[in-house]
Amino acid sequence: MVRYIQGAQRLGYYPIILTANPGRYDYAAAGGIDIIRVDTGNLDALISECSRLGLTHAIAGITGAQESFYATVGKLCQYFDLPGPNPISIERCCDKFVQRQLLAEAGVPMPAYRMATNGRDVEHFAVDIGFPVILKPAAGSGSMGVRLCRNVNELVEHTRYLLDGKHIWRSSPRILVEEYVQGPQYWSEIAGKEVIGIGTVDFGPPPHFVYREWTFPAPLNHGERERITDISLSCLPALGLGWGPTNVELRWAKRGPVVIEVNPRISGTPTPQLIQLAYGIDLISEHIKLAAGEKWDLRRRHSQQNAIARFLVPECDGSLDWIVGCNRAAAILGVADVKIYVEPKAPIVKKGDFRDCIGHVIAVSPKHGQTKAILQRAIDLIDFSIIPFPTVGGQSPACASADNPPLRGNVIGDKT
Repeated sequence: MVRYIQGAQRLGYYPIILTANPGRYDYAAAGGIDIIRVDTGNLDALISECSRLGLTHAIAGITGAQESFYATVGKLCQYFDLPGPNPISIERCCDKFVQRQLLAEAGVPMPAYRMATNGRDVEHFAVDIGFPVILKPAAGSGSMGVRLCRNVNELVEHTRYLLDGKHIWRSSPRILVEEYVQGPQYWSEIAGKEVIGIGTVDFGPPPHFVYREWTFPAPLNHGERERITDISLSCLPALGLGWGPTNVELRWAKRGPVVIEVNPRISGTPTPQLIQLAYGIDLISEHIKLAAGEKWDLRRRHSQQNAIARFLVPECDGSLDWIVGCNRAAAILGVADVKIYVEPKAPIVKKGDFRDCIGHVIAVSPKHGQTKAILQRAIDLIDFSIIPFPTVGGQSPACASADNPPLRGNVIGDKT
């Protein structure tokens, strides 16, 4: 959201945030941004608030950064006759089961899949597809609730997690049981009906899918880029997309590129930053221009660079005791950003998804190997330590800060 606020201000617009939880945007309020409390799950309430704002402001456009509210954004745009996404297409795309059905009808290569609502069907479908399988909620983002299940025991354990109240559902529980497609993972960043570029993603160890490293652009030859581009673009008409941003996640299996998921939005942080570093294209500002009825400009602003982000991921639950070396890492030539998401002493509880990441380091240079070397130099300068939560008896065992990697770990009390 920060980048959307900054992008709107750079373009000369006055951003106003509508939210059910103003506390999330204290940083924006401190910067003089208007924040209005409204039930974002109530379309009538949003229409009423936007109508009220329209009495004193000329509303240039309406948009949002999260796909869970993007269909509502489309409905508001339709009501006020503003440019925006098709809400029906967004809703279909955000339902991963419906998405799978539509892509299958269009002949898009995908994993085998089934949809279950109870543990008995989950186990039956997993045996039918063949282990290992992926279990995931039929709605959601950020890999929340997604797990690789390599055997029946892991399957039963994660099914219980999803169905017995630990996972938060926005609607009735529906679980996708999918074939585990093995191979390197890529993503296509699409604006309108044009593939801006293709990146690659590395994850930490299974069974979860926690980001470890993102690279943009991916080191692909011409033929590989063409195959991923063609399959990515074939998803758009199948899902009724093609206005605004879309990202397509794929894995390159033995049979070629296989679509894992289509998201009707810009990829999450720090993807927009990687693309801007690599190509000079500010996708967020261009999205705002499109939403405001302007013509967006997707031309590359400079010769291609290679940008890589490495995520900082603790190995255990606890509180962040200390973190050092960030300023030294940021001072290295070629390091574009060092960002920590949590404050010292903040509690850290691993979820097995994007929320496990406590920060990132981004490096950029003309060549992939050079960028990797710069990034590793920066990572080697950063250390952090996690104090585990007390166990029974009040003892806090020693815990490495991170040894996954991304960071070489320090044991509690060792700050050297």
